[in-house]
Amino acid sequence: MSASNYPSASGQSQPPKKDNRGIIYGILIAALLGTWGYIIYDKSKTKEVIQQKDVQYASLDSVRNQLLTDYQAAEIRLDKMTSENTKLDSLVKTRDKDVTSMRSRIKTLISKQNASAADLAEARKLINQLNGKIEEYVKEIERLQGENQQLTADKQQLTTEKQQLTDTLNTKLTENKDLSSKVDVGSTLNASNFHLAAINEKKSGKESETSKAKRADKFRVSFDVENRLSLTGTKDLYIIVSNPDGQVVKEDGLGSGSVTTREDGDKEFTNKVSIDYEQGKRKNVSFDLKQTDKYKPGTYKVEVYQNGFKIGEGAVTLKKGGIFG
Repeated sequence: MSASNYPSASGQSQPPKKDNRGIIYGILIAALLGTWGYIIYDKSKTKEVIQQKDVQYASLDSVRNQLLTDYQAAEIRLDKMTSENTKLDSLVKTRDKDVTSMRSRIKTLISKQNASAADLAEARKLINQLNGKIEEYVKEIERLQGENQQLTADKQQLTTEKQQLTDTLNTKLTENKDLSSKVDVGSTLNASNFHLAAINEKKSGKESETSKAKRADKFRVSFDVENRLSLTGTKDLYIIVSNPDGQVVKEDGLGSGSVTTREDGDKEFTNKVSIDYEQGKRKNVSFDLKQTDKYKPGTYKVEVYQNGFKIGEGAVTLKKGGIFG
């Protein structure tokens, strides 16, 4: 018999093929579980990162809010200081122009919605610099206030000293005025040996005293003057002649006018006589008074004023002349 590939007639068969589907399913299930595990793990990590980011953002926002508060406090302090101190305000505007740019930069940094940690760190640094400037201003203000207080004290002292000097000066001026007044009054000439006579003039030029009004041509006044305080120089004497009617005799030729006296007010005078006086020496004064009108019978009075005071006076009575007068 020949060999054959067909099964034998005895009924024997080949063993069945092996089934691998269980293994495949197991592998697929394991892979699926691994994938879901990774997805769950990755999601957990992502959530953790997000939470960390949220914490970081919250932390940055808190820092930004704190920086904003600190900056606003610094601005309020600076604005208050400059508004209350004119000199400081001028100093800030002229010398520290970088303060303006510093404040502008701080505002920009802390106003950013997504400010980074670097932004906030820069803002913190600038705020610290701004506070440092403010401290410099505080010291400057204290210095200026100290100078102002010293200047105020110096001014007060000078005012007090000036007032004291003014009071002293006024006292001295008053004393000098009183002294000058006393010297002025004390320098008034003293008149003595006062003599008043009516003079008759002869055609020959001979003169003689007379008591007759009809024969009187002029009055002759004489007296001595002296005063140790009166300085050497020209002294003006004002002569007042009153007629028997009590009227002042006035003549244009005699230079009649008005003089202010210290005790009797303004008075009209008949004549002014100027004399040269030497201090400390006695001087005799003699002058004639002649009127245009005829002399009347009665008493004529003569007063002499110098330096506003009456220094002498005299009177002469003229009689009415008879047929033998």
